[in-house]
Amino acid sequence: MELSETIQEQARLLDPANFAPVIDLNGLSVTFGGRPILQNLQGELRGRAIGLLGPNGAGKTTLIHTLLGFHPPSSGTAHIFGQDIITEAKQIRSLVGYMPERDSYIAKMSAVHFVRLMAELSGLPPEAALERAHEALFYVGLGEARYRSLDTYSLGMKQLAKLAQAIVHGPRLIFLDEPTNGLDPPARQRMIRLVREIRDSGKAHIVLSSHLLRDVEECCEEILILKDGRLAVYCNLEEERKSNRKFLLLEIRGDQEKFAQGIAALGCEYAVTGDHRVKIVLQGGTEVRDIYRVASQFDVQIRRLSYKRDSLEDIFLKAMENGHGGL
Repeated sequence: MELSETIQEQARLLDPANFAPVIDLNGLSVTFGGRPILQNLQGELRGRAIGLLGPNGAGKTTLIHTLLGFHPPSSGTAHIFGQDIITEAKQIRSLVGYMPERDSYIAKMSAVHFVRLMAELSGLPPEAALERAHEALFYVGLGEARYRSLDTYSLGMKQLAKLAQAIVHGPRLIFLDEPTNGLDPPARQRMIRLVREIRDSGKAHIVLSSHLLRDVEECCEEILILKDGRLAVYCNLEEERKSNRKFLLLEIRGDQEKFAQGIAALGCEYAVTGDHRVKIVLQGGTEVRDIYRVASQFDVQIRRLSYKRDSLEDIFLKAMENGHGGL
């Protein structure tokens, strides 16, 4: 059975409306040497593709490692598809794939043997693991180089090999830690294309940790932002962008001066440009219908109206300024 078919068998299990959250955080805290790294993380993560963001030292990698069972929580716990990360770590291992930020290869091992080993560690029997290793390497574009030693690979090829071992066993959840780290533009685009293909297929959930906002914006529908080990923001990215509905961009035809006077009478801030465009900041109590009423009063046509959308950078910077939030 091909890798894609095997993963597809898992797809029917992935409807978040009918099953447990992908990740359920229950007061999860982690302390190293008496220093708190993660502090009382609480909430349910259900997105198809979740971006994990935060400044250096915010706890992103620690959160991933804790969910994978590498670090024991100092208090609280978490569940992956309803299974406790403390008491059911072995069962979880077959459900998740992990692409680490740093290379973790065995010297002189070929790519196919490395991916096969990782498949066996995830619970597959040897023969199935070898078959899946070949399929995974062809899937990421390394089929012709699968017998080469990993230490002869370029950086881009090593990143693809790490992705192959993360998906080889058909996981339901894939953690990607800085998947485009150090890649040149063509290699980055190839990686992003593969991540989006996995996301769009509905075959697995993805948690993507990256310091590159562009990667998260291109791949993820929801974001989780950590600050000082605490949860600063968790939101649906598109809904958050639309939530700022106070800043309007208009294209009009008619008497701009009279229209601007009418807008000023509403108490709104505005700016008029020479290309028939007007920027308006709505004040409290002012609605879009009031703008149309002013336009009608002065016989002005509104050809186009759109809301300014916050970029992911806007959302990130706002989270850093506003402190801690929650789900």
